[in-house]
Amino acid sequence: MNIDELIKSGKKYLDEGNYNNALSFFDQALSIEPTNADLWNLKGIALRSLGRYDEASDCYNKSLEIEPRDTESS
Repeated sequence: MNIDELIKSGKKYLDEGNYNNALSFFDQALSIEPTNADLWNLKGIALRSLGRYDEASDCYNKSLEIEPRDTESS
């Protein structure tokens, strides 16, 4: 399975509320592309949905380290 298929599957499971499966696909995708800020953000969403807030926060921070957002714009 290539990275696009992994992300697509992960998003599908995320939309369906199957957060453990989504997390599995996002982890696989991150093993291929560990510097993808959007993937870290998606993993954070899945973890937050599972109530794993500290891990989710770590993922969001990792995403921001890779690709800082413009904090001035609103």
